[in-house]
Amino acid sequence: DSTDSRRITVYRSVITNTSKEMSCFSDFPFPEDFPNYLPHSLVLEYLRMFARHFDLLRHIRFQTTVLSVRKCPDFSTSGRWEVVTDSHGVRESHVFDAVMVCTGHYQEPFLPLASFPGIESRFKGQYLHSWEYRDVQAFRGKRVLVLGIGNTGGDISVELSRVAAKVFLSTRSHTWVVSRVSDHGFPVDMVSTTRFNSLLDWLLPSALTRRIKFRKFNSWFNHTNYGLASSKSSKFKLIINEELPFCLLSGTVVLKPNVKEFTESSAVFEDGTTEGNIDVVLFATGYNFSFPFLEESVRGSIHDNRSLYNCIFPPQLEQPTLAIIGLIQLTGSIMVGSEMQARWVTGVFAGWNKLPPPSRMMAEVLKRKPAVKRNPSERENLKMSFISYVDKIAACAGVKPSVLRLLLTDPQLGLAIFFGPCSPYQYRLEGRGSWSGARAAILTQWQRSLRPLRTRWLCDSSSSSWGWSWMCLLALPAALTAAWLCSKHPQPGWSPQ
Repeated sequence: DSTDSRRITVYRSVITNTSKEMSCFSDFPFPEDFPNYLPHSLVLEYLRMFARHFDLLRHIRFQTTVLSVRKCPDFSTSGRWEVVTDSHGVRESHVFDAVMVCTGHYQEPFLPLASFPGIESRFKGQYLHSWEYRDVQAFRGKRVLVLGIGNTGGDISVELSRVAAKVFLSTRSHTWVVSRVSDHGFPVDMVSTTRFNSLLDWLLPSALTRRIKFRKFNSWFNHTNYGLASSKSSKFKLIINEELPFCLLSGTVVLKPNVKEFTESSAVFEDGTTEGNIDVVLFATGYNFSFPFLEESVRGSIHDNRSLYNCIFPPQLEQPTLAIIGLIQLTGSIMVGSEMQARWVTGVFAGWNKLPPPSRMMAEVLKRKPAVKRNPSERENLKMSFISYVDKIAACAGVKPSVLRLLLTDPQLGLAIFFGPCSPYQYRLEGRGSWSGARAAILTQWQRSLRPLRTRWLCDSSSSSWGWSWMCLLALPAALTAAWLCSKHPQPGWSPQ
């Protein structure tokens, strides 16, 4: 409920769009009775449970603002940083051996008023950013135009449709809408985010994989008929929303193209149509990221994550003692990706893991051709494959599982890792920080996903997992062959080793 302009908040109805088994810390599963997709209150409860379990609270200073992070005079040899903080009006200066910046990329609301002529000079209604949105109460009976069809724009449009007189959802992109509920009712990320699927994406031509995905998406409903996406588009976005198709079907949400201009009470769209009597315009247009506390010599070199070695380390520093955590947008959970980044980074700081020389890191960064920071609603610079990226960082940290070895030494586990969800427990099987409970967590993840649903028991033999187990056993030869081929011809960012 904070109105502090420096604090990013969420609306009351937020539900996670990645499931609990695919979003937890790698050595601390969510409680079994927690639902698969979580309201923000349960995410907060989980974070508190984690902090208590590992006795972390005594190491954390809350309600402390970082004012500046600057190199110490002897930085070239010591790698140390001077950090100035403010806590309840008390300013302090500290010296740290290393710094991790964990502010992510949802920091400053992006309000592109200049892209919508008339919104400031002529429009008489109200406009606001989704950052200011909490619930539907202030929008009851109003005609609302939502700009932007990301996950936030879709969620808010659906919620407003229950009380608003009319909701218009404006988009300029091709958008595929996916349900959280996938095959047999399991969470969609547990079904789709697998090493087997990742291997297929690598082996098959991109045009073919795109066609297969579009066909899968359209098996739910035809996106072209709804004006959402065309199978001929090469650029598209994916959002998670079960209710939006019904709202479009029932007319409680009306999809519109990009806005050309605003008049006193109307929005004129690029297709020439006009919608009048608009009371509220809600910008679901994303966020900017910046690092105002970093000294200019460092801050000025970070345009996006492609300016960083492995999206983490500024390569131009004489000492690798500064890391940017969470400046990524994965096809899976940001919590898992950020945890893996942090595990590798702390290993580098402690001397367990080694970085290449600065010249080699700079060469790697230049290969990616860092781009000038662009409109944050176009976040291509931040996007990357979940499995490929997390595997890459796990390999750097020495904790990536060897699928081929597991298929030979522990077939049950190897098959679960290859064909099953690429859940975070996989990265606790070996290496520094391995967890004795990782194997059991992997082999019981499907049961944990069903546990919160077992509030009314029915006797049905079809719920048995034996069918899946037999399928995996029959697939063992194919999995071994695929893993062996990848070990001989590893794809970028993915390998069974």
